[in-house]
Amino acid sequence: MASWSEFAADEPRLADGIRVLMQQYGPGFGYLATVRADGGPRVHPVSPVITDEGLFCFIIDSPKRRDLERDGRYALHSFPPEESDDEAYVAGHARPVTDQARVARLAACAGAAPQVDWRLFEFTVDVAMLARRDSGSAGGPGEERGRPAVQVWLDPRAADPTPVVPRSRPARRGRRDAHRSAA
Repeated sequence: MASWSEFAADEPRLADGIRVLMQQYGPGFGYLATVRADGGPRVHPVSPVITDEGLFCFIIDSPKRRDLERDGRYALHSFPPEESDDEAYVAGHARPVTDQARVARLAACAGAAPQVDWRLFEFTVDVAMLARRDSGSAGGPGEERGRPAVQVWLDPRAADPTPVVPRSRPARRGRRDAHRSAA
């Protein structure tokens, strides 16, 4: 499991593209998918914090926090930009940050209110994906866009060498979009 910093050192342009989409509205904004106790998915909006130190999220007392405490698997997807259908996705494992100095430093940096019952989680990166679509290629209603330019990074040390990468919009005749590895 790679830290965000390790991933960013290995693929700096990809990491920068993902960071831009996650922070396009100022503070981070994305959708966090967790695994419920019954194995089903749960999705919530969150404000991820991306620093040179790592990828983090302050999670209040909630079902998603209990999901992460029980089963750390997560997926994080960017909120779509207004001007394009570009998307960013990372998945891996979340683990609570227990170093109180690190928690205090990141809370001050992110403006996390101390009176709120939150816990800080660091997200490792097993897979990262960035899809860019040419905003000028949109046709009229019902017409398809061209294939996106997709970059994918897989942590070579990840336990599952074939993580699920989200599928882009369906291509013509039911074919899947091609995913190229940036690694």
